[in-house]
Amino acid sequence: MRVCVVIALLSALVPPGMASERFSSGPARIALIELFTSEGCSSCPPAELWLGQLRDNPGLWKEFVPLQFHVNYWDNLGWKDRLSSREFTAREYAYASAWGSGTVYTPCFVRNGEQWRPLWGTAGGPGPSTGLLSVVLGDDGVCRAEFIPGPAAKAGPDGDEVHVAILGGGITSKVTAGENHGETLSHEFVVLGMADQPLSRGPGDTSEHAEVALPHPIAAGASRRAFAAWVTLRGELTPIQATGGWLP
Repeated sequence: MRVCVVIALLSALVPPGMASERFSSGPARIALIELFTSEGCSSCPPAELWLGQLRDNPGLWKEFVPLQFHVNYWDNLGWKDRLSSREFTAREYAYASAWGSGTVYTPCFVRNGEQWRPLWGTAGGPGPSTGLLSVVLGDDGVCRAEFIPGPAAKAGPDGDEVHVAILGGGITSKVTAGENHGETLSHEFVVLGMADQPLSRGPGDTSEHAEVALPHPIAAGASRRAFAAWVTLRGELTPIQATGGWLP
């Protein structure tokens, strides 16, 4: 998906005069932790609590990047999740297809493209040398990415692509219907928008480059904001490298 966002919309994300922000990985792969969840699912709050506690983990952004995707297939039970998106639901279905299953569920954890549960191990940890990913978020709202593949990076015939996401934290919802009726839910690392762009390499270059506009958020109310970026083979889901960090 390519997202074109006008500067007027980006002003809410990148205030005028804000200095450029730079996010960089090391050479070892940083784990991408994804949680598919919904405000309409009574089993999801404990999973979201676990993900939210990663905010205080010293490995945050250095060893792992957490993402929370809200799906919309619970919306027909009486509560519409304002953080949900058909795009996020399609992403979970794409994972299920890659795993040889047509079934999706929440809460569903994914680590580096594979089904995972927190009880199976730590969020981060030593990884193979897949390359260096650096992204500069300019004051114009454009993300300028550079990726230098490492010796453990997989190569594909169609090349690589970079994905960027705006994340929200400190988001609360008072649920008045559905399975979580009467509960006040808190969310961290919620994906509020995504965009992607193919990476390209000039003649003789060892690094790949792309520019992509930061997407506009689908919902307001975040008291904390963060940025995440990751590289995959073009058209695939498994991350090669990731990076991220807090936004001012």
